[in-house]
Amino acid sequence: MDILSTLFRQQSRKIGIIVPSVVVSEKHTDTLEITEHPVEVGAAITDHAYKKPAELVMEVGFSGGGSLLDFTNTSSIGLSLRLSPRETYQQLLDLQSLRVPFDVITGKRLYSNMLLKGLEVTTDRTTENVLSAVLTLREVIITSTTTKQVADKKDMALGVTTSAVQNSGVKTPVPQNSSMYSSAWQGVKSSLSLGK
Repeated sequence: MDILSTLFRQQSRKIGIIVPSVVVSEKHTDTLEITEHPVEVGAAITDHAYKKPAELVMEVGFSGGGSLLDFTNTSSIGLSLRLSPRETYQQLLDLQSLRVPFDVITGKRLYSNMLLKGLEVTTDRTTENVLSAVLTLREVIITSTTTKQVADKKDMALGVTTSAVQNSGVKTPVPQNSSMYSSAWQGVKSSLSLGK
C-alpha cells in the first residue's frame, strides 16, 4: 500500500482510539428486562421494565505493520504503516486492563461508556502475520451519588432503631372531608349516647 492510499483511506469504525483494518461482523444486543411476579390465580404480573446495558460483539482484523512506500522498506527506519500484530494485541490488552470507559463507533451506531469485556485472539496458519480477534464490549451505566447530613446516633431518641433525619418539605394540615351521611350518623350516635 502506498502513501496516497493511506492518506485517503476512510475509517468509519473505532474502538476507543484503535482503528481496525477490517470488521468482519458486528452483533448488537439491546435488551429490555420485563419483571414478572407470580400471583395466586392467573398469569404472572408485570409492574415495570428496565433497559439492560448494551452489548456489542465485533469480529475484527488488524493488518501487520508494513512500509509506507511500495518501492522501499521504511519500517527499518521507524516509519511503518501500522503497528505489528503483537503491538496491537498489547494495545487491546491495555485498553481492557485500564477499565476506563471509552466510545465505540460502528457502522450502525455510536456507543458511549463501553468496556472491553472479552478478547479472543485466534492465530493459525492463515492469521500468523495479522491479528484476528473477537471483541466483546459492554456498556457501563454510570450513575452519580449524593451525600446527606444525618444526626448522630447519640442525638436520636432510640439510637439504632431511629431513622435518619429526612427533609420532607413543608406540611400543611388539611381538614378531613366528611359527607352529609357521616355527619348525620355522628349526630345520631352522640344523641343516643347522651340519652343514657
